[in-house]
Amino acid sequence: MLQSLSIRNVVLIDKLDLDFQSGLSVLTGETGAGKSILLDSLGLVLGKRAETSLIRCGEDKLSVTAIFDPEPNNVELQELLSENELEVDGEIIIKRTLDQNGKGKIFFNDQPISAKLLKEIGKYLVEIHGQFDNQGLLNPVNHQDVLDAFGGHGALLSDVSNAYHDYKEASATRVRAEADIVKAKEEEDNLRHWVHELEQINPRVGEEAELSAKRQELIHAEKIMESLNYAYGVLTEGRDIQSALRSAESAIDKANRYVDNKYAEIYDALDRALVEVIDAVERIESASADINLNSEEQENIDSRLFALKDLARKHGVSVDELSETLHKFQTRLTNIELGEDGINSLRKIEQEKRLIYIEAANRLHLARIETAAKLDKLVMAELPPLKMEKAKFITLIEKKEESGWSASGFNNINFTVATNPNSPQGPINKIASGGELARFMLALKVNLAQSSSVCTMIFDEVDAGVGGATAQAVGERLAKLGQSVQVLVVTHSPQVAAKGRNHFKVEKKTKDNITTTYVRELSTVEKREEIARMLAGEIITEQARAAADVLICS
Repeated sequence: MLQSLSIRNVVLIDKLDLDFQSGLSVLTGETGAGKSILLDSLGLVLGKRAETSLIRCGEDKLSVTAIFDPEPNNVELQELLSENELEVDGEIIIKRTLDQNGKGKIFFNDQPISAKLLKEIGKYLVEIHGQFDNQGLLNPVNHQDVLDAFGGHGALLSDVSNAYHDYKEASATRVRAEADIVKAKEEEDNLRHWVHELEQINPRVGEEAELSAKRQELIHAEKIMESLNYAYGVLTEGRDIQSALRSAESAIDKANRYVDNKYAEIYDALDRALVEVIDAVERIESASADINLNSEEQENIDSRLFALKDLARKHGVSVDELSETLHKFQTRLTNIELGEDGINSLRKIEQEKRLIYIEAANRLHLARIETAAKLDKLVMAELPPLKMEKAKFITLIEKKEESGWSASGFNNINFTVATNPNSPQGPINKIASGGELARFMLALKVNLAQSSSVCTMIFDEVDAGVGGATAQAVGERLAKLGQSVQVLVVTHSPQVAAKGRNHFKVEKKTKDNITTTYVRELSTVEKREEIARMLAGEIITEQARAAADVLICS
């Protein structure tokens, strides 16, 4: 819901702050007073194009700020905000500025956003219906979503969407398999050669590192043996370290007898050293025995490393990836051998998924036909009071060719009208005139309000060209619509104005050759006077006031 609108320096408006309530609010005033300026200002914070011609004469820049209380169950809006990392904690504040150089800024709860994103957000906040409006219900692209929302087709749509994605995935799998087989057949001889080659060498993951380490050891085998022999000799020849440690250990043990084992820690340290030296000697002996001085083995390792690296370069992979490459080649050969049997199996799965999709889409198609009949009947019932008893509203539902199938079914849905008995049905935005269009929109919106995600609707002169009982009917329907959503209507009709829960008067005043538009909310008494003025003209009579009372109370 639109809570407030603050306007600075827009055309004839100097400074204006308005607060709005739920229900039906009406804006009245003389022609040229500036009612359209309000809509232009609101349009700025909904993403419409900003032009410097809107800046009030003599001012450097304009600004418009709107505060909205968004509908909590508006899933589409929440998803859009989440995708763009926009945080909302309660109300939404949108501010837009524009200077004389054409530079503007847009803020969403103090976060800068683009005009394109603002336009997307605006679609979920406010719907504006005017004589030249071509968005919302007038855009055939939206008719399917509107009908589905009205019919509560959520579960059916989910079934269709799931079935469609399953079908498309099965189809893509079959297409890929066919392409793979065609390509594999072209390369069959090569594949068989590559598989044989790789199977012969039988590569293992990690083998390259193992062979490289072994090769390094073989290259330096003589130097390693020399170092080990030297270490062994130092530890065992002549008065070796073991004998020295045993002698020292014996001496410390003798000393401990005289001092109550005072040097026990020294004795333990010598004992540990002796154990470690004995272990080191044994290890040196074992390592020496393992040293391989066989040059033939080194040649074998070099040969295998070369073969592995050569195959890796050949197939554009690392040595460790050769085993995986072999598996892929084997799989492709298996697919060739499966041939048509495998493809036929995939075709069967694809056909099964296709039939499931068709069944789900048909269920949705039938539900849409039923919902369309219901909507058509409800809209038609609204047309006679709106002085459109000869008009005909039909929701046209057609099946698309298979190339047009989608996750939302296989229907083309269009709201069509015929304004005269002998006229052909045509798109609602092509056939109806400005006044007729607004009334068609009203008839639709009255019935679609409960299923709409937008909680604020604005009608610009929906009563154009009508009066009397027809204007009365328009007012009643706007008031009815106001029970479900917030409605703002710009009107010249006293019958419509009388139905407003809140009444704003737009006035234009000139002082010192400067013209300014003012807007103020009327009290109950002022509302009566304004409606009487709309009935009687410049001179308000008691009869006009009495008539205003009748309209307000009816």
